[in-house]
Amino acid sequence: MPSNNAPVIVVGAGPAGVSLALYLAQHDVDTVLIETFTEANYLDQAPRTGSIHPSTLEMFADLGVYERIAPRGLVAPTFQFWDRETDSMIAEFDHAVLKDDTRFPFVLQCERIKVIDEVMQMLRGYPNVTLRMGTTLEAMAQDSAGVTAIVVNEAGERESIKGSFIVSGEGARSVIRKSLDIDFEGYKYPDQVLTVSVVHDFDKEHGYSYRNYLSDPEQWSNLFKWGQPERWRVHFPTNIDDDPELLLSDEYCQKQLQRFLPNSKPYEIVYRKLYSSHQRVAATFNVGRALLVGDSAHVNSPIGGVGMNSGVHDSVNLGEKLVGILRGEMDMPVLDRYTRQRRHVAVNHVKTITERNKKLINERDPEIRKRNHEMLHRSATDPTLAREYILRTSLMKSLEEVAAIQ
Repeated sequence: MPSNNAPVIVVGAGPAGVSLALYLAQHDVDTVLIETFTEANYLDQAPRTGSIHPSTLEMFADLGVYERIAPRGLVAPTFQFWDRETDSMIAEFDHAVLKDDTRFPFVLQCERIKVIDEVMQMLRGYPNVTLRMGTTLEAMAQDSAGVTAIVVNEAGERESIKGSFIVSGEGARSVIRKSLDIDFEGYKYPDQVLTVSVVHDFDKEHGYSYRNYLSDPEQWSNLFKWGQPERWRVHFPTNIDDDPELLLSDEYCQKQLQRFLPNSKPYEIVYRKLYSSHQRVAATFNVGRALLVGDSAHVNSPIGGVGMNSGVHDSVNLGEKLVGILRGEMDMPVLDRYTRQRRHVAVNHVKTITERNKKLINERDPEIRKRNHEMLHRSATDPTLAREYILRTSLMKSLEEVAAIQ
């Protein structure tokens, strides 16, 4: 049934923001989606992660998104751990152990930009969604009856937008979170990560799967394949004090790639970027009618590919509750439950998984490395242990726990 309430204002058209807007649109809730990028440059954003786990594929299927992104991605049924010191595979986990748990016993390698492109195309078909591209949030205010977003539009004009709720999908620098004075608890990693995208047949030449974690006490790495066009993305740790210009140079990138896997000719590099990682979780995800989803609420190391996934989970969880409130079927305190549920996942699953993954691949102590490798091999070769491992790393276990949190 159409809502008679003021629209829900969603700020930020990243994966969490567009997923929430789509959920609300499909449940007849009027929505205003505010995005700083313009129509002209929205798809010019830097390529970023996009390992979509089974738990998220289930949600995307229910939203009608999966059928649109599947042709643009690669199905990755397995993921591997490698020891770079010995150039040997430690363990291979196969999502086939989840065949009785999900319709999607695999990960879809589909980059973030492709996901938001497809969802935005869907949103343009809903008359109850207003897209405000090229618009930047400056401030917000709220009272018991509603919210006001103060924005600067594409023409440079300052204006006010009224709504029933406002949701921050703005990312780590969230204006809404800062305006509400919500602590963003956590820390910054003491290194930088160099991401290099190349055209190369790592799978055919070396036997790598589409998703790989490479353990090394000096130069751990991740290696992932993306489709259409086919690219491999390699991550290398760098010293926080190193000169960014040097780290991004052809000479340095080629040196790291040749050390990673020697090649008779230079690698074809198509993209490179340097970034730092944080582990932070907001003290609360809701204050009155203002709410946080995705990176506005929690940021983490990308090792494990659970950041975008957990943001989509936030949005579907919150969407259910906002629809319930606007239909008069739920009361405002259900938003406190949203914080309890999703903050539990951010702290006990996302943070734990990503911290653990980094420790597994950059451990320096030889004895601990040996025990870690033995644990991974044992887990991968025992179907029961493998299923439990993947249920947790794919965030499926987190959804079971969320359901029990009141």
